[in-house]
Parts: sequence; structure tokens; C-alpha cells
Amino acid sequence: MSDAATTTSMPPGAAPASRTSTRKSGPFVRSDGFTDRLLVGATGSACVLMLAMLAIVLLDIVVGGAPRISFEFLSEAPSNGMTAGGIFPAIVGTAILTFLMTFAAVPAGVATAVYLTEYAPSNSRLARVIRVSIANLAGVPSIVFGLFGLGFFVSTLGRAIDVTIFEGELTFARPSLLWAALTLSVLTLPVVVVATEEALRAVPRELRDASLALGATRFETVVRIVLPEALGGILTGAILAVSRGAGEVAPIMFTGAAYFLPQLPTHLNDAFMNLGYHVYVLATQSPDVEKTKPILYGTALVLLLLTFLLNVVAVIVRSRTRGKLKPAL
Repeated sequence: MSDAATTTSMPPGAAPASRTSTRKSGPFVRSDGFTDRLLVGATGSACVLMLAMLAIVLLDIVVGGAPRISFEFLSEAPSNGMTAGGIFPAIVGTAILTFLMTFAAVPAGVATAVYLTEYAPSNSRLARVIRVSIANLAGVPSIVFGLFGLGFFVSTLGRAIDVTIFEGELTFARPSLLWAALTLSVLTLPVVVVATEEALRAVPRELRDASLALGATRFETVVRIVLPEALGGILTGAILAVSRGAGEVAPIMFTGAAYFLPQLPTHLNDAFMNLGYHVYVLATQSPDVEKTKPILYGTALVLLLLTFLLNVVAVIVRSRTRGKLKPAL
């Protein structure tokens, strides 16, 4: 009776003394906020350390590469054993490779995400298998993709094309621009699929229901309602995936990148120079590293600027489309 009377006589909103004492007890709870300050200090120090490491890397590349950047460096081919000249073939090769990779990876990734989100039943075993496969594919080392591209695209598919169409003449059964782009598209496919799925899930279900209630088919709803609303997230994920693939070196080492190739690629079965592979060659295969160091830093800076440019485009696309999605949400 006394306990009940005490509880009843307490003013509204007041907590019992036992609850207050319970909240303040425990080995990691301090009434003076010491734990909060410790957590803020630890996380803040981690952020500062990460930014400091990034600043050191960027500063080293900018200081070493900026003096080398010039019109001649960007428009000429390498010369004199790659100790002079420029990186124009590597820039063109990287641009063509990125375009082909985007053309192959983005439509396939978006189509896969649309099926998983819009068409596959919630209890579909096939959808679960696809999602598990995509998650596993995202964790495969990039060097394994290079070996896969060499074994499947070059040795198997390329040889089959040569035997079927070119009567056994060596045409596609060799490392080339086409096989390197397809290998990178497989590498970047999980990023595109996951980003597109998240963008499609962000579209309100009410928009789909309203479209279907007005007589639209599911295909028309996906094409005219869902995909336009999710376009910002899809483009952001695609650009981030492409920016990752543009800087990869291990997959293209076996599937098409050339050590030294002054001429530009003119066919899909041609070898090509690449900025990332060019950096690797200058750093590890040059007979005189000191002479090639300025070109090495300049190439690394150009590749870094290209990657940053793609990421900036992704941020701009995301910020511009986010405002359009808010009214629907």
C-alpha cells in the first residue's frame, strides 16, 4: 500500500527514484558526460588522421606532378624510352575504355536491379541467389577479374569468334580493348546493381499503386514513373562505379593494356595504353626511375583529376535530383 501511495502521489512527469538511479549506474555511464567527450575525441581524432593521410598523398602528387602538366605533355605520345614526351595515347585509351565499360555495365546492372526490385517475388529463390552472387562478386579481388577475363573473354570467347568467323586467323583471341572493357564491366556490375536497387526502393510505393490504378501496365509504370524518379540515384551509382573502374589496373594487365603503344587504337580488337597501367609501368618497369619520375607524377595527377571529376559529377547529379524527389516523398 505504501509503495502504491508513493507512486500515486508523485507529480506528473516525474520519474521514480529507482529508475533514475538505474540510469546512472553501470560501468560505462558517467553523469558528468566523460564517456561522451571520450567518444567524440576518439572519433574526431580518427577523422583528422584520415584527412591528414589523404592530404599528404594529394600534396605529394600535386607537388610532383603539377610542374609536368603542359599542353605538350597532354597532347604528345611517349618517346625516348618513355623518359620524354607525353601521355596522349594513355588518355585516349582510358577514355575509350571507360566509355565501353559504361556502355556494357550500366544497362546490365540497371536491368538486373529493376528485375530484383520490381518483378521478382519477395520470396523468390532466384532473387536471393542473384543477390548473394552479387555480394560475393563485389568481394572478389580485382586481379581475379583479370584472370577471368583472360581465360573466358580472350582464350574462350575470342578463340570461338576467330574459329567461327575468321577461319582460325588470330583476330579476337588476344588481349584487346573490347575484352578489357567487358572485364571491367563485370567488376563494376555489383556497384551499379546495389546503387540502382537502393534508388528504386526510395521511390514511394504510392506512386506505383496510383499508376497501376489508372490503368498503366507494370512496364509502363517502371519506365514512366519509377525510373525517372530514381534517375538521380541510378546516375550517381553508375558514375561512382565507372570512376572506380577507370582507375583499376590489375584486370586490364591481362586483357588489353600495352606497355608502350604510341599509336591510338582504331578497332575493338586493338591493344591500348591506359593511365593506371602507365603509372604501374613507369614505377616498376622503367630502367631509370629517376628520369621517369616527373612523367610518373604527372600521369598520376591526371588520373587523379579524372577520378575526382567523375566523383564531382556524381555529387552534382545527386544534389540536383534530390530536390526533385522530396515532393514525391
